[in-house]
Amino acid sequence: MEQHRNYSSISPSARSLLLMKGYTNIPFAKQTAALMRGPEAFDLSFDEQDFGFWIRVMHFESRYWSIDQLLKQVSNTNILELSSGYSLRGLEMCMREAVHYIDSDLPEVMATKKQLIEQLNLGEDLKGRFEMAPLNAMDAAAFKEVTGRFAKGPVTVVNEGLLMYLNKEEKKHLCGSIRELLQERGGCWITADVYIKRTEDMQRAITQSKREAAFFQEHRIEENKFESYEEARVFFEEQGLKVLKEAEPNFKELSVLPKLMETMPQELRENRKPPPKIQATWMLGVL
Repeated sequence: MEQHRNYSSISPSARSLLLMKGYTNIPFAKQTAALMRGPEAFDLSFDEQDFGFWIRVMHFESRYWSIDQLLKQVSNTNILELSSGYSLRGLEMCMREAVHYIDSDLPEVMATKKQLIEQLNLGEDLKGRFEMAPLNAMDAAAFKEVTGRFAKGPVTVVNEGLLMYLNKEEKKHLCGSIRELLQERGGCWITADVYIKRTEDMQRAITQSKREAAFFQEHRIEENKFESYEEARVFFEEQGLKVLKEAEPNFKELSVLPKLMETMPQELRENRKPPPKIQATWMLGVL
């Protein structure tokens, strides 16, 4: 594992993701996106809003809800979200349920997120306990300290948008921390980061700006994905983890579907083939 890697270089992607989620009905996404200041990190065209734009937004909206779908199937009241970016999933959940939700990411992201919450006057009259923790998920000692704040009982670990930034050794390191936690406490890991490498044709189909393409190359995002779902399953089993459930996306319920259909090219409307599956959300447990 790389010992001195600067993980903060990943942070700009969290801002771009929030701006895209601002076009959906994901809780608080519109409000937090409206408060963001400064230029968009990757020079993405938010004005054109063509089919390629909406297919991206749909993917991220679907990914967000896939985690919620599996979260509803567990009764654990201790929840840790890793690399949460500017998502307010935990805060929204604590408004509804008596859970202890620790929301974590790198310090600079957490500082900005705290300001957003304060500006929106959120976080009052919660049914649960919402805690924000600056945390590098690759720091095993810090990971253990943060999870030690939970009361006795099983823990659910949640993440979306992390594993594609980690090489194989880094993934193994993170799996080791999570497996140790689940062995000790019980619980599960819900990850939306089971991404499969795209073909060259698929990569060309989604237009990227020069800065975004450079970011992908710098962080080896395509290289860090799995070759297949079977390879992903075997990888997790080698780390002592097994697949318990897989989320089943329901695209018909997505808020951006009307925009997607409105901008869909005619040739795609006539194509009866389902789009390729490039991502899955899995619930993992200890073998």
